[in-house]
Amino acid sequence: MTYQAVIFDLDGTLVDSEAVALESANRAARRFGLTMRPDFFHSLVGTDGVTTKARLAAEFGAEIVPAFDAAWGEEFDAIRSAGMALKPGVMDVLAALDTLQLPRAVATSSRRRGAQASLAAAGILERFHTVVTRDCVTNAKPHPEPYLIAAQRLNVPPERCLAFEDSPTGARSAMAAGMRVVVVPDVVRVDDELGHHRAETILHGATLAGLL
Repeated sequence: MTYQAVIFDLDGTLVDSEAVALESANRAARRFGLTMRPDFFHSLVGTDGVTTKARLAAEFGAEIVPAFDAAWGEEFDAIRSAGMALKPGVMDVLAALDTLQLPRAVATSSRRRGAQASLAAAGILERFHTVVTRDCVTNAKPHPEPYLIAAQRLNVPPERCLAFEDSPTGARSAMAAGMRVVVVPDVVRVDDELGHHRAETILHGATLAGLL
């Protein structure tokens, strides 16, 4: 298949931010004498802020969510300020896209400020033609809207796009948009029926999908 554009999820796909999110969540939880259970944290991976806050309220109580969310953000920003690591193979694939002159976008459930900060901290903000964040859409993942808007901005039909995802929520979004989907699992399990290719790294996935 000949692709006309490539669209990437951000957290856990391009940048190794899920480990940062877990560490910062644990730090925030300790401030309030709480415990961030690993299975509960995994339930938050790939969700937007509204869903995350609702689940935090169910887990810890609604009254603590505003303060906890602020503390979590502070801890995350403190760790991110030292830089963000890229997932394996990202620079290789971006270099290949430069050679192929293929447009590329980010479609994320993160808010604009956080997404741009993470991309900048990883040194790749300028490598994308557009970044679609939670602020850009009415419906977050797993709704297809984030990927559909990214394709629209790149002026490419969704079915000619290759998407990279790490979470079940994101994979469902990209598949519903009609894209070819490569799943590179990070911290949560992704069922086999989600995605067209399963890869160990983005570079491996790009090869399996016939991009390279």
